[in-house]
Amino acid sequence: MLRKVWKFIWHDNSLLSWVVNVILAFLIVKFLIYPGLGFVLGTTHPVVAVVSGSMHHNGDFNQWYDERGGWYNFSSGEMMKWPFSDGFNRGDIMILKKARDIEIGDVIVFKGNSNNPIIHRVVFIGDNYYQTKGDNNFDSFQQLGEINIREDQIIGKAIGRIPLLGYVKILFSEVIGGIGK
Repeated sequence: MLRKVWKFIWHDNSLLSWVVNVILAFLIVKFLIYPGLGFVLGTTHPVVAVVSGSMHHNGDFNQWYDERGGWYNFSSGEMMKWPFSDGFNRGDIMILKKARDIEIGDVIVFKGNSNNPIIHRVVFIGDNYYQTKGDNNFDSFQQLGEINIREDQIIGKAIGRIPLLGYVKILFSEVIGGIGK
C-alpha cells in the first residue's frame, strides 16, 4: 500500500497526482517549515510579504535622500549605516527575528491600527515605546498607530530580504479577496 502511494505521489504524472503534490507542499510549508522557522527565529511571523510601497526608494539612496530634502532630521551618512538603507519594495519578502535591542534605524514589523502588520523604520525611541515611519512617507501616521508602539505590539525585526517572492502572497490575497467582494 505504501509503495503505491509513494509511486502515485512521486512518479505518476496524472493531474490528480499533481494536485496531491501541491496540497502536500502547502501543508508541509504551512504546518512544518513556517512554524519551525518561527521557533528558530523567535517570532510568530518569520517571513512577511511587503504589501505597500511605503519603504520604496525610487532609485539610488542619494537620489532618494535629495528628493526629500533630507529625511526626518537624519543625515545621509547616518542613514547609510542603517539596515536596508536603500529601502525595499512592494512584493519583497522580509525575514524577521525576535526584536531585541531595537535601535534607531532598525526596521520592525508591528501590529498597528491596520488589518495587516506594518513594516517601517524606527525613528524615535521613548520610555517604553517606539515611533516608526515609512521611508517613502513624509511623516509618521498616527492613524496607523506608529506614534506610540509598545513592546507587545512588535512582531519582529527585519534581518533579511528576498526580492519579489512576496508577489505570490499578494496576488493570491488579491484574487481571493476580490472573490469575496
